[in-house]
Amino acid sequence: MWNYAYKGDEESGSAPLYPTMLENPELRWSFIRKVYSIVAIQLVMSIAVGAVVVSNHHISRFFATTGAGLALYIVLIITPFIVLCPLYYYHQKHPYNYILLGIFTVALSFAVGLTCAYTSGKVILEAAILTAAVVIALTLYTFWAAKRGQDFNFLGPFLFGAILVLMLFSLIQMFFPMGKISVMIYGGLASIVFCGYIVYDTDNLIKRYSYDEYIWAAVALYLDVINLFLSLLSIFRAADS
Repeated sequence: MWNYAYKGDEESGSAPLYPTMLENPELRWSFIRKVYSIVAIQLVMSIAVGAVVVSNHHISRFFATTGAGLALYIVLIITPFIVLCPLYYYHQKHPYNYILLGIFTVALSFAVGLTCAYTSGKVILEAAILTAAVVIALTLYTFWAAKRGQDFNFLGPFLFGAILVLMLFSLIQMFFPMGKISVMIYGGLASIVFCGYIVYDTDNLIKRYSYDEYIWAAVALYLDVINLFLSLLSIFRAADS
């Protein structure tokens, strides 16, 4: 395989992304561009939906003061998890995969927008800027590290264990609130975990996802970005209160 003569620079899709690469780099680059295009559209949708929810005080008031609003808020929270089940089955079937992905994105965007609706604009901007900077930096680092033969597949079990700890921590917080300091600690730990997930999922994007798994790859990266943003938002909000 390494008798092939790769010509051109890396961005043209003609150079291998990592030393042991056996597949066609052009196909992998095409897959990567497709996934990032989908993630970009998801993030634009999230920003648009979030902006509408934050700017329209009637929406936040409806969810905060009415029983129907509370019920709808619960539905919006659980809808993304419910949609993931049929999305797993139809993730390779067009156009059902895109329709389900759209429902997943809009529902999650509404939930994020409602979270931001009760947060100051300064805090939202700080969290958004830091999220963008971290995501770009970690993505560039992962591509650079993969090019030099580093592999991050070993992070999988550790990140899974960390997610379990965060889930248990949040449950404890629900029943036994420990104040602002514990919220900041939780946000800091969650931020570190999702930074790890960005590196891990980007490494999988470069090396392991098959070309038919572009929907799952996009969902994974999108959730990493959204969860990192929410983690940083909780830190800034607690510090600002």
